[in-house]
Amino acid sequence: MESPDFGLVYVMCGDEEEAHRIGRLAVERRLAACANIIPSVRSVYWWEGKIEEASEVLLLLKAPYSYYEELEKLIRAHHKYQVPAIVHLPITQGLPAYLQWIAKETGFDY
Repeated sequence: MESPDFGLVYVMCGDEEEAHRIGRLAVERRLAACANIIPSVRSVYWWEGKIEEASEVLLLLKAPYSYYEELEKLIRAHHKYQVPAIVHLPITQGLPAYLQWIAKETGFDY
C-alpha cells in the first residue's frame, strides 16, 4: 500500500535515558504511534572542524508525516545536543493494517 501520509523520524540521542524520555513523550502525546530505541550505536562524525567518535542511541518514531514539525519541537526541547540529528523519512509503502494502526494510535484521519 502506498502511503505518503506516514514517516519514520530518525533521531540520534546521547544515551538511553534521553531516547526513552523523548520516545515516551512522543507516544504519550500521540505524536507517534511507536518509539523504537536501539542502544549502542557507534558514531564517527565531523564536529567543529575535527573528527569525533561517540556512543549514541538511535530513536525511531513512527508518525503521521504532517506531525513532523510538532515532533521536532518536542525533540529539540528535550534533547541535549546543540544540533541533534533529526531526519524525517517518508514511508512510501507499508502493510495497510500497520499504517491504519499508526493512524488510529495518533488520531490521524487516514
